[in-house]
Amino acid sequence: MNDAKRMVVLTGGGDAPGLNAVLYALVTTAEAHGVTCLASEDGFEGLIQGKLSPLDSKRVQGIASLGGSVIGCSNRANPFAYPHRRSDGSLGTEDVSARVLDTLSREKIDVLVALGGDGTMAMMSRFGPMGVKTLGVPKTIDNDLAATDVTFGFQSAVDFATLAIDRIHTTAAAHDRVMIVEVMGRYAGWIALESGLAGGAHAIVLPEFAYEPEMIAAKIQERAAMGEHYSIVVISEGARPVGGDHAILKLMPEGHLPRLGGAGERLARALEVLVPDHEVRVTVLGHLLRGGSPCASDRVLALRFGVEAAHAVLRDERDVMVSLRNGVVCTVPLAEAVGRNRFVQRDTDTLTAARALGISFGVDWESPKQS
Repeated sequence: MNDAKRMVVLTGGGDAPGLNAVLYALVTTAEAHGVTCLASEDGFEGLIQGKLSPLDSKRVQGIASLGGSVIGCSNRANPFAYPHRRSDGSLGTEDVSARVLDTLSREKIDVLVALGGDGTMAMMSRFGPMGVKTLGVPKTIDNDLAATDVTFGFQSAVDFATLAIDRIHTTAAAHDRVMIVEVMGRYAGWIALESGLAGGAHAIVLPEFAYEPEMIAAKIQERAAMGEHYSIVVISEGARPVGGDHAILKLMPEGHLPRLGGAGERLARALEVLVPDHEVRVTVLGHLLRGGSPCASDRVLALRFGVEAAHAVLRDERDVMVSLRNGVVCTVPLAEAVGRNRFVQRDTDTLTAARALGISFGVDWESPKQS
């Protein structure tokens, strides 16, 4: 065991079910071995503003089943591209990482622990060369981190999306409608793929494969010819048509990802022209996928991750990320988690199973237009 006595913890990026379970396991385990735990509330914001709060076992008792994060999240508090208002009134960014270093030094922090996705891990990787001992815990409902087999929060999002799709079936059938269900996931289609397959969708539209609206329309018409006058289409927010780009709701300052939105509505407009005899409606699940209590499997995974993170602190590991590899929780170099996303591939077995069941992806798999 090492002599690390003080650690600061933050939950960066968007929230995900299971964050509180990690905090409970991490703080409880670390404190039992003499480590003092502090929190940077609202992601890196606390470190940037120089305001840390105590995070002890009493504060985290009973929170493992709760959604959200008791110490708050932020997907805007990027210390290397922190939003600020220029003199002309426009919104820009500035590097305030020195403020983080000052806070860590003043508070005599031995290790910085961050629960987050690819963006948070990228930020953490930049602090390592600055002399900060860093430890990451992978969190994202998108399940797009390549350095771990799965991230907590993903299964909870899939479970909720599947329940929603189940409910959409009955109203779609009652009104003979084409119902488009838009789910989160950014540029990775895992939520759409798994919830669409589990929920019995007739078409699934993924960000990894540009779609042709005509092929989705053909699936709808095929079902209508068989007497099935309703169809369910699940689309990921990052989906794009052949020759088109992602549907962007709002551009963000440099260093921050654009806010996606409108993929379902764009597809609906195309289908209204292609299948004019069908009424098309869109349901956007959005942040409902992030909210609520984590499912049992996410709670267990999050608790395992939290305990392993505490043990990594005690082992004096640095610049590593907790990971699930072949069913075993371990740590991997943080560098493996940066710039290496996990996307749905053509040979992903879940995808091939869905295709075998007749689900359309709006894709001509042999077309040279496919990218």
